[in-house]
This record gives sequence, structure tokens and C-alpha cells, in this order.
Amino acid sequence: MTSCYKMNKLKKDFPIFNNNPKLTYLDSTATSLKPKSVIDKLVEYYSQYSANIFRGVYKISEKATEEYEETRKIVADFINARKDAEIVFTRNTTESLNLIAYSLGREIVDKDDEIVTTIMEHHSNFVPWQVLCLEVGASFKVIDINDKGYLDLELDDIKYKKSNIKNTYQILKKIVTEKTKILTLTYISNVLGTINPVKEIIAAAKKINPKIITIIDAAQAVPHLKVDVQDLGCDFLVFSSHKMLGPTGVGVLWGKENLLKEMFPFMYGGEMINEVYIDRTIFKDPPHKFEAGTPAIGEVIAFKEAIKYLKTIGMDKVREHEKKLALFCLKILRREFGNRLKIFGPIDENDRGGAIAFSFGKYHPHDIASILDEEKIAVRAGHHCAMPLHNRLGVNATVRASFYIYNDENDIERLIKGLKKVEKILA
Repeated sequence: MTSCYKMNKLKKDFPIFNNNPKLTYLDSTATSLKPKSVIDKLVEYYSQYSANIFRGVYKISEKATEEYEETRKIVADFINARKDAEIVFTRNTTESLNLIAYSLGREIVDKDDEIVTTIMEHHSNFVPWQVLCLEVGASFKVIDINDKGYLDLELDDIKYKKSNIKNTYQILKKIVTEKTKILTLTYISNVLGTINPVKEIIAAAKKINPKIITIIDAAQAVPHLKVDVQDLGCDFLVFSSHKMLGPTGVGVLWGKENLLKEMFPFMYGGEMINEVYIDRTIFKDPPHKFEAGTPAIGEVIAFKEAIKYLKTIGMDKVREHEKKLALFCLKILRREFGNRLKIFGPIDENDRGGAIAFSFGKYHPHDIASILDEEKIAVRAGHHCAMPLHNRLGVNATVRASFYIYNDENDIERLIKGLKKVEKILA
């Protein structure tokens, strides 16, 4: 099998493989590896212009500020935001979601209102809304999945792939009502790999309730496929730098400008105010209203290099590469292990991202991961911050192998060989 893009040549760009030449890294859903260009940019900041931003009138501070704000422009362009000011930097996707729940959710959700999410959410897009509903007495409604790993919108596989507003609208009418203030859901499941038809769901929800606020957790989507916030029609979209080749400690909250202006700050402190008096404070406009204190300056600056790297490859090619890897992995897992290994999520590679979660016989996922680690194969084992989903699947934990641009067929073949060793040891 030959990938549409010679991604295996990219390994030379990732220093970790020089230091760990035998490493097969299959945990990019948790965090991605970093190319040299990103690492070099981080070092550049700390070694050449390591100063705080906005506050200094000296050259290295101005340089740091310029680099920081350039990243905001590059991020805005990457997801097709209308304005740079719609990009708020946070610490991670989790903080971005909590910011919305705190600054918007607690203002608009009252007793007897509703928040709708799905059973396949990461805890970061489940618990904040659950807690908010418990606090104010609102109803917390959860969309289920079917046995194939799709959202239970009563669409068969063909209709799901060609989902239209009419079909989605008929089902959502049973869930979304005039009392639903917020609909929040993941673009791609971090466990099932399911790619949800978020554009159609958003359109249907807004047809039912034009005032509904729609939020997309795109932590697993922005790194892997082309995302256009204007095309999706959502009100907010969140993701993280570290899952798309960038540094840790940087999250992104995109929101429509009018909504960001109406929201009150999440934190208070330096650089988010215009004027402070004894009896009142006047805050800055977004995005700075939401960026109190000193941010992860070097990490934000280096983040732009990750986006440049992905743009050089092309997001269409990234997506195509992962589809081919997923197809190859799904086929070889079924061929080699049959019913002894259960794969969760859609079987069609067109409907899923580059993450495959599975259970293997009666072997505990942690034991499987430990044996694979002895072979220098890194996978994730556990509930992947998605306990409600695992309870729905009837398992306590799964093993998850996830792919990215630096993976190839050889990595999957090594995984298969490692799983055969697992079976030999634990059988």
C-alpha cells in the first residue's frame, strides 16, 4: 500500500525519532509529536527576545508582541475566521470550553432550560455542562449512539454519510426545543473516531431554535482535516495546539465577535483592562478581555510554525493519508484477529478519523499497552477521558491506536506483531 503523500519521509523532521529510532508512536490523539521547526521557534523566543508582550516599549518586547499577534492572524486564517479578534488564546481545549460555560453559560442558562450534548464527548465537553445544569436546575440532555458508533439520529450508514438537513431536523426535533440554550458536541470522537455531520446538525438545530448557541469541540478535527468556521455555521469552536504539532499550554477559542463582546471575562488581572478605578473597571475588547495575565508567549509564537508545517503539506493530504492508514489498520486487525478483537466505531474509513479503539479478548488494556511498550510501541489504554461513552459501550477501558502524518504502514505492521506477542504471553 502506498500513501497518497510520502508522509514517511516526514519522520526526519521530528527530532524525537532521532533520539528514539525504534519508537512507533500511536498516541497522537492524546498529543502529537513536534517538528524541528516548532522546537526551533520556541528556542528562538527564549534565546533571542524573551520578554513579556504588550507591556514593553523596548525592541525585544515589541518583537515578542509582533510574533505573538502574528500567530493569532495565522490561526484565524487557518480556520477562516472573519477577524483576528475572534481568536482567544487559552491554555487548552478544556479551558476554552470552561471559559464558555462560565462566561456565557452561567449568563443565559436558567432553571428549566436545556443543554444538549452527546454520549461520545470528552469529559471536557461533558462535565462543565453537567455541572452547570446541576447548579441552576436546567435539564442536561445527552444524544445517544447506535451500535455502529454513529450518533443516534436514526440515519442508516448511507444517509449518515450524505446527511441532509431534513433528516437531521426530524430527529433533532425530539431533542432540541425552544428551551435548549446550548448544543455542544464533538466534531470527531477521540475514542470512536466518528466524524459527526456537525454542519447539518447545527443547521437543523438553528432551524428548530434560531437562538440556540452551538459549540464544536474540534480538538480532534482541526489537526486532521480542513475546518472552516463560517461554513460550519457554529457559534464557537475550540481546539488545542499540542494535538496539531504545536507546543503544549496553548488552546484556541474561536467565537463570533458579537458573542465575545457580550460575554464577561473568565479571569481578571493584567492586560485585560483599559481602566481601573475604585468603583469600577473598564475591560478591553475581545480577544484581550479573555487573556488575563502573562500567557504562554513562546508556545503561542511557536504554534504558528506548526500551522505553517501543516499548510505546506495540505490538510486534504493529511486527511487522505489518515484515511488510508485507518483502512489498512482496520483490514489487517480483522484479518489477523477476527472476533477475538473488537473494534469500536465506524468500520468505514470515510466516516472516521485516525484513531482506532479496541478491546482484545479478556486481556486488560493496561496489560496490552505495557507489553506493546516493551516493543517500543506507544498506545493509549484506559477510558480516554470518556467514561460515559465507555459505560455505554459496556467496557471499562479500551486500547487506542491513533495515527498522524509521521505514521506509515510499517507502524501498523509493528502494532500487529506486538498484539500477536500480547496474545502469546497472556493467552
